[in-house]
Amino acid sequence: MAQSKLTLSMEPEYIEMAKSYAAEKNISVSKLVKNLIQEVSKKRDINDAFLEKLRNEPVSPKVQALTGIIKGKYPDNFDYRDAYREHLSKKHGL
Repeated sequence: MAQSKLTLSMEPEYIEMAKSYAAEKNISVSKLVKNLIQEVSKKRDINDAFLEKLRNEPVSPKVQALTGIIKGKYPDNFDYRDAYREHLSKKHGL
């Protein structure tokens, strides 16, 4: 397979980290980047296959019955984390 060239730009501390790590592993920075890209691609492919399987899985009648049960009860900009913090604050008197 023919090789192409690529120039990457990043902060100097990350370049030094990459060089140091590559030296520890006795590989080139190019090989390090290649390995990282391969790992990310494998995880994405596995994740995509899992998600595809879930998309094809039928939804149970119980879950379908719950679909939309709280729709319209809260505004679109409702943040459950803020509501939970408020609940804890009241509960613990903070």
